[in-house]
Amino acid sequence: MAFLWLIIIGAAAGFLATRIMRIEADVPTTIAVGVLGALIGGLVLRFMIMALGWAAGFVGAVLGALALIWVWQTYFK
Repeated sequence: MAFLWLIIIGAAAGFLATRIMRIEADVPTTIAVGVLGALIGGLVLRFMIMALGWAAGFVGAVLGALALIWVWQTYFK
């Protein structure tokens, strides 16, 4: 069943992509473009989320440290 969904979503994504890029392609090529594009896009998106997750964690740590220093300087000095 998952394979069928992959083909359906791939066909829809491939159709939209070929229309946006103004490329005339047959149905198997459209499906292949959609499925391969989904695989590539999924990998890139997961990598970006992972990298942004690390960056967000670092930013959060810096902001937390700044807040702690502010509280310490404001209330304990």
